[in-house]
Amino acid sequence: MTGPLHNRTYIITGAGKGLGRAYALHLARLGASLVVNNRKHEGERESSAERVVGEITAAGGQAVAEHSDAEDRACGERLLETALEAFGRVDGLIANAGVSEGRSFHKQSLEELHRTLDINLAGTLNAIHPVFRHCYEQSRGAFIVTTSVAGLYGEHGLPAYSTSKAGLIGLARAIGKEGGRHGVRVNALAPYGATQMTEAQLSDDLIERMRPERVAPVVAWLLSDDCPVNGEVVIAGGGRLATAGVREPSPVEIADDADFSTVARAWDELTQRSLERHYGGALDHFAGYLGD
Repeated sequence: MTGPLHNRTYIITGAGKGLGRAYALHLARLGASLVVNNRKHEGERESSAERVVGEITAAGGQAVAEHSDAEDRACGERLLETALEAFGRVDGLIANAGVSEGRSFHKQSLEELHRTLDINLAGTLNAIHPVFRHCYEQSRGAFIVTTSVAGLYGEHGLPAYSTSKAGLIGLARAIGKEGGRHGVRVNALAPYGATQMTEAQLSDDLIERMRPERVAPVVAWLLSDDCPVNGEVVIAGGGRLATAGVREPSPVEIADDADFSTVARAWDELTQRSLERHYGGALDHFAGYLGD
């Protein structure tokens, strides 16, 4: 296939179904070569990743299946090796693999909480790290990590999920700054899509409106050379596009010997101030916080 992403190679984790599958099929139609990653479950004759590869190759595209588990620290090296062996190059990665949860913090064991963090946050680190290094050295690449509005705002019953997704926003901003000086962009995508994890909570009308395929064009643009965006949170789905960021009011002065009522008054004043300040990074914030 030829198209605007011809001669580009991307790795997609969690691409056997749902959003990842939609991304893979769309990118293939635009000419990209793909490493389609998804775990192969015991007893499967054909994995979900292999089925997606079959769809792509049947339509004239190029793709290979890869079955590493994101929890395995060696998965990133295997993903990189697979891409280079199959296509001779790597131009970026979409870290889409992840899990949700459905129980409140006090009802979960530490083991359950850590498993969500291990898959969503550590699993993304495992997949991205070797590929990011490769793209950094070649001064070219684009990455998407999968966050959620739960990472921005939190949600009852999703404590570890919200934590992991907030962590991925920090990751995208941090390594986006690092990579931006070397031609490598990293963004955090919060997709709204009807998937196996979300369909039970959606009406039939919303399932249709939130088809995963409606997120895919935004993903393709974020990976393309036409996109200048780096280190941002992008929200997409349902035929809409949005972005999210942090805005702060200017600080309020408080005395060293402030009592409870003084701090409370300062807080009240703070909440009345406009959200006018935006910072480019932690050091920028420190300077602005102490400045006038």
